[in-house]
Amino acid sequence: MNSGYTCLRCLKGGLPGSLTRSGSQRGRTLQRWITTSYKPSAAPVHSTRQLSEPLKSRAASSLGYQGQYAKNEPVEIPTPGGLAFTPIPDLEGRPLLQPNNLFHSFSNSPSPEIRRRAAFMKQNAYCPHPSHHQTRLPSAPHDPEARKVSGSASLPPAHVKFECPDCGVPVSCSEEHWADDYESHLEICDALREINEDDHDLRSGRFFPEFEYPGPQIEEALVNMTNWDTYLYSREFRAINEARSMRQATRLLTYPMTIGSVLHELSPYNIRRGGRLTTEGLKSLSALRYTLHPPRSGAGIDIKGLRPNPPPVRIFILGARAESSLPREVWVQLTHIFPRATFHLVFIGPESMANRDSEFPLPERTPGNPFGAIVEARISHQIKISTFVEYYHTLHNAGLFYPYDPYFDCFMLYHPGLGHPASSHEWEETLPQLLETKVPIICTGYTEWDMQRDRKWVEEKVGGEYDLLMEPGENRFRSLRWDLNDLDPSDISCGNWGVWAFRGKRYETTRRDV
Repeated sequence: MNSGYTCLRCLKGGLPGSLTRSGSQRGRTLQRWITTSYKPSAAPVHSTRQLSEPLKSRAASSLGYQGQYAKNEPVEIPTPGGLAFTPIPDLEGRPLLQPNNLFHSFSNSPSPEIRRRAAFMKQNAYCPHPSHHQTRLPSAPHDPEARKVSGSASLPPAHVKFECPDCGVPVSCSEEHWADDYESHLEICDALREINEDDHDLRSGRFFPEFEYPGPQIEEALVNMTNWDTYLYSREFRAINEARSMRQATRLLTYPMTIGSVLHELSPYNIRRGGRLTTEGLKSLSALRYTLHPPRSGAGIDIKGLRPNPPPVRIFILGARAESSLPREVWVQLTHIFPRATFHLVFIGPESMANRDSEFPLPERTPGNPFGAIVEARISHQIKISTFVEYYHTLHNAGLFYPYDPYFDCFMLYHPGLGHPASSHEWEETLPQLLETKVPIICTGYTEWDMQRDRKWVEEKVGGEYDLLMEPGENRFRSLRWDLNDLDPSDISCGNWGVWAFRGKRYETTRRDV
């Protein structure tokens, strides 16, 4: 039965009641992840809030008179035209924060979760005014702590208490210090207000059509990987006409699309001038692309169509934190741009299962499962996900993933903090082991400074023992949404802002007749 030829009222009477809300269930699941994830401390060792935590902001008492009640939700029937032609359902009997009523100060927010966040910031974040003593060593030249010179700083450190009336975020210890340092705060005030409104938008109770993802499409319909706009259009996403909705959508999709844009045969990164890909990078990525884009083998569903299948491409995601708790529908999007390949995502890190015990209780370590791996094999016929709550160098020394093949293996490091003083010691043993595998290692960074610091640390530790595959630069598929560091309100960044890649150096043996 097609909604294009049948009255919606007739369809509503003929379908069971359990189907009336199925169209919005996925959007609510993705909203729950992006609501509970947050920008952690400046140190690269982050944590993610519990995935299954209910949204308390949906209660009517937290919104009061500011809401309105939507109409009944219509029946949503898939049409042959794709997801872009599917009607957007309304929500039934739920209060909404209107788009023109999203700005609230953190302390007076209608969301209890944001009010708790404001209390956390006031207890842990310090005033950036240069008259205070330093609370830590500056981590970057643009760090506000670098302005606190020992000679001019006369006041002891003080926690932030005053909320800027323009952005609603606690940024200073008093109104006097806020006004005195207003010129410096003005550089990020607009971004902080944008963060404020985006956080309230996630808790507004509205339906999020940007979290509805399309399924597989025919192989003849090529995916344009130039930028976010061309990708969403060629993949037949619902039209996103608002900048805020675009920011919410890219906050999740940046993880699979960052690695997909590097490995795809239509990647925007190439060896042309300004393409950032090096000659060695073309060699390594060509091997992976040969596996990810195999030629047609004539396989079919009958006995005559039986063909040997290659092993899945293994993507080892080291230091996994928030990306390991992404809704699995987001990672499935990676398979849609590689329709003939299969994937095995391996999340490795001590925080890969942080605050997710209620979702997946950690199994006991037994002789059959010595490292307590959690395997999710029924997500899709093209993808399998395994999670190890362990350091990679421990698994490498045990030979768990040996052997490594440059045609089937790749490492992905999301915001690893290789050069950050708080976590660089954790990578000293891992880095030489990664170079031994001779497979591509793709890294991202929160900012350009963060990315360049990581590359400098790699250069200092291994010197000329690595080949640069892709020069550091801005990621075409970075998150468009800014994130706030709750321990330092003046520190803002966006997920996967930059991307670069390297690999252990290969030595070729040549013969010479003497």
